[in-house]
Amino acid sequence: MAEKDHEGDETRNPNWAELTYECLTKILSSLSLEERWTGPMFVCKSWIHACKDPCLFSVVDLESAFCSKTESSVWWSPEFERKIDSLLISVVNWSGGINIKEIRIRHCSDQSLSFAAERCPNLQVLSINCCPNVTNASIGKIASHCPLLTELDISYCYEISHESLEFIGINCPNIKILKRNLLNPSQHVGIVLNEYLNACPQDGNVEAAAIGKFMPNLEHLELRFSKLTVHGLAAITEGCVKLEYWDLCGCANLTSRDIENASTKLKNMKRLEIPPCYVPRDVFPTERYGHWRLYDERFQPSSFQI
Repeated sequence: MAEKDHEGDETRNPNWAELTYECLTKILSSLSLEERWTGPMFVCKSWIHACKDPCLFSVVDLESAFCSKTESSVWWSPEFERKIDSLLISVVNWSGGINIKEIRIRHCSDQSLSFAAERCPNLQVLSINCCPNVTNASIGKIASHCPLLTELDISYCYEISHESLEFIGINCPNIKILKRNLLNPSQHVGIVLNEYLNACPQDGNVEAAAIGKFMPNLEHLELRFSKLTVHGLAAITEGCVKLEYWDLCGCANLTSRDIENASTKLKNMKRLEIPPCYVPRDVFPTERYGHWRLYDERFQPSSFQI
């Protein structure tokens, strides 16, 4: 009886380390990158080996992990950036790079992004928002080595200039989605260093001109809190006639009339995101600027543009 009970225990508690490699990789494929990185890799050698299988890395997605947590100032530290760099470099190495079609990550640097660019020629989607140390150097490599790119998110990356937009537009003709949002200071005070918040790109019209000239196939464009004016609007509407979605929330240098006039030229436009008031009210102290709630767009002559 004791022997039978012992056999029954083995049946109820199988040895997970003896799973076939095929079964193990199939199970691991249902987990996110973060889940694999923080759990199965610490079980045993066979599990570590399975976690490094190239079939698991056609998509490198950490965006969901960041979105599920409250943003922390730690994320903006050099130490955290080094950890993200190490993760991305490791994943690209394990996959061989050739199978990676999508990378969604935050807080990496030029080091890991350049490494990925040179080894991932089939990359189609790149999202690297919140990367203060990504510059034109690595974006230039992305443009040169990843011609199949169709989606790019470089929001909150202030060391990237209009030159990168030109490189991407020239070398990646199939680009259809561009996200170039800037930080909302009122939502990031105390999290992001003030020096970085104050260093946001001021050349909104120059960037808009690059977008309009070199990205004619854009269908989705996000420019939240951009510094562009009516001149930038005109450049985009003249060059990006296929636009279907355009987010201009927080663009304080624009009025309702500016945006309405621009959008009427875009025949494919399906959704235009604009704030109820075109001056970001939360930037101003309520007790001093309480009259903004009574502000009406009918009284917004161009001389009031900020």
